[in-house]
Amino acid sequence: MESGLYAEQCAVNKGRFTIPEVLGHKDRLLYPQKRVGARGEGKWQRISWDEALDTVAAKFNELKETLGPESVAFGLGEPKGLEFAFGQRLASAFGTPGVVTPGWCCGIPKGMGAAFTYGASAVCDDDSTPALIVLWGVNMAHTTGGLRRETLEKTIEAGGKIIAIDPQKTYVAKLADLWIKPRPGSDGALAAGVLKVIIEEKLYDRDIVDNWTVGFDKMREHVSTFSLDEVEKLTWVPRAQIEEFARTYSRTKPAAMHVGNAVEQLLNSFQTGRVAAIVRAICGNLNIPGGDVMLTPPPFTRPGSFFLLNKYPRKAEKLLGDKFKFAQRSAFIPPHVMIKAILDEDPYPIKAAMFILTNPLVSYPNSNETYRALMKLDFIVISELFMTPTAALADIVLPAAWGMEHEELGYWPGWHEEIRSYPKLVEPPAECWPDTKIMNELAKRLGLAGDFWEDDDEALDLMLKPSGMSYETFKDKRVMKPTREYRRHDYRTPSGKIEIYSEQLLKLGYEPMPLWQELA
Repeated sequence: MESGLYAEQCAVNKGRFTIPEVLGHKDRLLYPQKRVGARGEGKWQRISWDEALDTVAAKFNELKETLGPESVAFGLGEPKGLEFAFGQRLASAFGTPGVVTPGWCCGIPKGMGAAFTYGASAVCDDDSTPALIVLWGVNMAHTTGGLRRETLEKTIEAGGKIIAIDPQKTYVAKLADLWIKPRPGSDGALAAGVLKVIIEEKLYDRDIVDNWTVGFDKMREHVSTFSLDEVEKLTWVPRAQIEEFARTYSRTKPAAMHVGNAVEQLLNSFQTGRVAAIVRAICGNLNIPGGDVMLTPPPFTRPGSFFLLNKYPRKAEKLLGDKFKFAQRSAFIPPHVMIKAILDEDPYPIKAAMFILTNPLVSYPNSNETYRALMKLDFIVISELFMTPTAALADIVLPAAWGMEHEELGYWPGWHEEIRSYPKLVEPPAECWPDTKIMNELAKRLGLAGDFWEDDDEALDLMLKPSGMSYETFKDKRVMKPTREYRRHDYRTPSGKIEIYSEQLLKLGYEPMPLWQELA
């Protein structure tokens, strides 16, 4: 069965076959409910949508007037359609900087690593067939959002090689020509070892290094300060495998490297992403057919514009101080920062939260602290499909419509720079509403109607406005894909080169170059 388009609505069990199961599941939430017992006691009363939204709006506006808009936080999960964008827009219009998203562990670390190295994110080119695919902390046979399964199949059928890096023997690892199983959390040290071999054995593209890099000499000097024996000891990966990885990747053209979310959940995930970007760039696998490519997006409204960040700039400095500068640039607060702020009421009290597409009690770091923080909040509202552990602690629970139960546009994963229509196929059960409708109607009650719409479906046309198409027209087209221009040496950095040493990072107060001390 074709896996089709990226994301595939990010089905609950990480598989497309769960979507019909969700649609008709007997435990779906069907009506708005309010808590009538103690928090977590499980006593609920069915209420109308008007009562539910009026209650939420009254509480949020009361807190805004007495403590300021920052006293209300938003927790957003992985986007399926436009609900994430609506959540960001609502937070901006309301005036709170307190928006937790999966950005801390999904896309931002490696995306920023690439941006500070060669100016933009790059993705595996699945329009062409790679001779080698490196799958680092990703198993697209069972998950989606990175590389299509058909690309893997096509590469294998063409005699291409697979290198899988994963502590577990996943399905992809079983197919690999080389399976590297590092000690969990040691990916940074492994990446440093691979870079060391490539530099010291001069396996890189000489023209690129000589004419298109900044700081290569500094990096060459630095990799001499640690040994492959140290890398082997820290990673549990035999030296011979580190060398085989480096030699195979650097000598095989074209080669694509997909770094998955697993690598983005490390303490040193940004600099690990930087090393992966450097390896990719100096080996000549950037912007070539079958390698990793920068994309030119088709004409649709950019999500950042939809978030209203220019109209209502986020003032996250008070909460984040001089830390987490990439988070501040990317319009999110790391979850552990938000949880600590709730518990300590420092730098200001946070008294209420709205959660959409997320189950923080399960997905945030440190479930015990998250539980204490949720119990401390005065008010929680959540939209959900099921009564999750977080929903069980809420004051108001709103029943959400699922994919294919409403008209929708999807733009995620954002780094693939495409937009897709998800037409409505079935009616939502009972009184379930799309998250976009929930937030649109709530915005009106919060006095923010000027930044929203009479009907949430109008936002679909706004997203497509640059294309000149309405949503109704686009439904038949289904997808607008980016163009691949394969522009060699298109480095969108201040120097116009691959910045192994980054003055930008130095000015931000970060190490300008990946260092062994941090990677190890």
